[in-house]
Amino acid sequence: MLLAEELLLLAYDDHTGRQAWGSNIDYALAGAVLIELADLDHVRLDGTGREARLVVRSTSPTGHPVLDAWQGKVADQAGRKPKDVVGKLATGLRERLLDHLAQRGILRRERDRILGLFPTTRWPAHDSTHEAELRAHLRRALVDGVQPEPRLAALIALLHAVDAVPRVVGAADRKLAKQRAKAIAEGNWASDATRKAIEEMTAVVATAAIIPVITAAGS
Repeated sequence: MLLAEELLLLAYDDHTGRQAWGSNIDYALAGAVLIELADLDHVRLDGTGREARLVVRSTSPTGHPVLDAWQGKVADQAGRKPKDVVGKLATGLRERLLDHLAQRGILRRERDRILGLFPTTRWPAHDSTHEAELRAHLRRALVDGVQPEPRLAALIALLHAVDAVPRVVGAADRKLAKQRAKAIAEGNWASDATRKAIEEMTAVVATAAIIPVITAAGS
């Protein structure tokens, strides 16, 4: 399962099928796709900070239909700065991922109406096995102090970037979990290429999450 799909499972309420947290999760999903492609050595970043540029190394099939489709979008953005790419990749990504999770029988698509008038779609859980296991792994890493595998560490770095770590642990453990997530996000647990992509993408995602707060405060 993709990192982006796991983010969605954590962000959507299993019972109501509605998004429970993550006002800027779309940027996190796009960042997760780039991290996934970097881990496959299909993309890399040349340069650092403001000088970083996206380099496409391969467009061979990944075996995942959504990732393959978005890999083509990434190829169209080659040579650009990550911060200029994430917003474009976010468009339509959440819907495709939700559709794919429903096709796999992990979520259910339910049509609904707000106030009986406005059509909307809910995505309650159909099979929550993977999410339950994922939450257990997150708790072991964030609360019990177990060293996470690189893939789980990447997910934790993304959760940390959008300040969502408190939403995946109990209230009593939130302070500890946030401290642990910060340490994991800053740790040396990935290959150089993957780590560079994670650092750049989580920085972009974190900035995207902060901007609406600043805008609201200044209005």
